[in-house]
Amino acid sequence: MPRTLFAVLLAAAAAILGTALASQYLGGLQPCELCLWQRYPYAVVIGLAGIGLGLARVPAMSVSLLAGLAALIALALATDAAIAVFHVGVEQHWWQGAAGCTGETGGARTTADLARQLKATPVVRCDEVAWSLLGVSMAGYNAVAAAALAAYAAAGAWAIRRKAKESGT
Repeated sequence: MPRTLFAVLLAAAAAILGTALASQYLGGLQPCELCLWQRYPYAVVIGLAGIGLGLARVPAMSVSLLAGLAALIALALATDAAIAVFHVGVEQHWWQGAAGCTGETGGARTTADLARQLKATPVVRCDEVAWSLLGVSMAGYNAVAAAALAAYAAAGAWAIRRKAKESGT
């Protein structure tokens, strides 16, 4: 059971991160700062799920360790879902994004300050939807995927612990 859990999480995270990278490097869709932030938890999941997959093959492996890895993966994915929901809110102008994300140029006192701020402004703004399908942005789809995977990982962690308690290991 733990091997299947970690294999599914590894494959899903790799597919999602691979899709993001392919859309950037093959499709020419440049990411904004929040898009990049949403990639980091998937890299963490790939690493932890890979470790979990390897450890799950060891017969005498601690069930608590495997459940803990699954719980850490759930936490990483929940964090990603939260970042994605925040990103959707920025895209929909429900709230303001970070100053480095929306290209704000307020506070410049001189033309040199303004020029410096404009050069530091990201090419891709977080508050503009770069791509959508059926009215849902990539951040929206990521929020759903990350939340679903977080729930799957959390349920897996719980199931590993429950099975260990039932078998007395």
